[in-house]
This record gives sequence, structure tokens and C-alpha cells, in this order.
Amino acid sequence: MSNREHILQTARRFAIETGSVPSMDAIAHQAGVSKGGLMHHFKSRAALVEGIAVQAIQDMDQELTAAAGRGNVVETWLRLSSARDEAALYRAMLILLTDRTSMTDTLMQQAAGATERWEQLFAFETGDPVVASVIRLLGDGMLLNSITDDYSAPSVDVILQWLDRRSTG
Repeated sequence: MSNREHILQTARRFAIETGSVPSMDAIAHQAGVSKGGLMHHFKSRAALVEGIAVQAIQDMDQELTAAAGRGNVVETWLRLSSARDEAALYRAMLILLTDRTSMTDTLMQQAAGATERWEQLFAFETGDPVVASVIRLLGDGMLLNSITDDYSAPSVDVILQWLDRRSTG
């Protein structure tokens, strides 16, 4: 694993543990690198957050591509969207990414491209682009519930049963 990947994994783990993206000093210490070594890969905290976000997009791409091969991309999307173990990371990133000054055009384009790719996977599995958009938005809502610790919504299994009844009815 490269130093850059090690730093990203450390920052991600630290964000999950603490619920926020720590300072550059804390990340350098946790990763066992000098601050200069950290700054070589990430010039600012915003650049580090962007790196975490890009890595999360790539991880989701891999998960959904593998799920498409198994024929359960919708289920995988909904389960990942409501994953409690990632909620702290999503919360930490949400706080930082809502600041438009830290959102680069590149990250915005990557996020938009990812959304389009994922909806195409949902459309292929469901056969309906409108249902694909609804599923993506449903996952986005489940993510918001996860971030706010609101687990009052129906379980993923109940939602999948409901979707299945709609598609076979």
C-alpha cells in the first residue's frame, strides 16, 4: 500500500471513530508520517477530504459493479446507504463537503458521474430508468437517516420486499 493510500485509510478510520475529520497534525501522527509527508500528498485538509470522498466513490463503484455481476445491485445500494458503521464517516464528510469552497469542480464532476453510473446499473437491473432514479433517491434518504441516527424507517429487507412486489405486480 502506498503512503497516500495509508494516509487515506487512516483518515477514514479516524473519521469513523471520531465522527469528524481530524486535524492534519492528528492524521499525520495516527498514520505515522511527518506532517511534511502528509502535506506532500494532501496540501490542505480540504484536499484530504476530497481524497476520502474520491476513495469512497471508487469503493462504491467497485461494490456496485460486483453486485451487478451477482444481480443484486439495488439491494447492495440500499444496504450500503443505510450502513451504520459508515455513518460517522458520512457525517464527517457531510459537514466539510457542504462548504462549497472545499468542493472542487473535479469532485463535483466525479460525484455526478458516479451517480449517473449507479443509476444506469439500477436501470439495467430493474429495466426502468424512473425506478432507477427512485431507488437512488431512496438510498440517498436512507443515507441521511443513517447520518442523523434515525433508524425509524422500515428495514432494508422490508423495502426490498416492497420493491419486489411492485416489480412483479
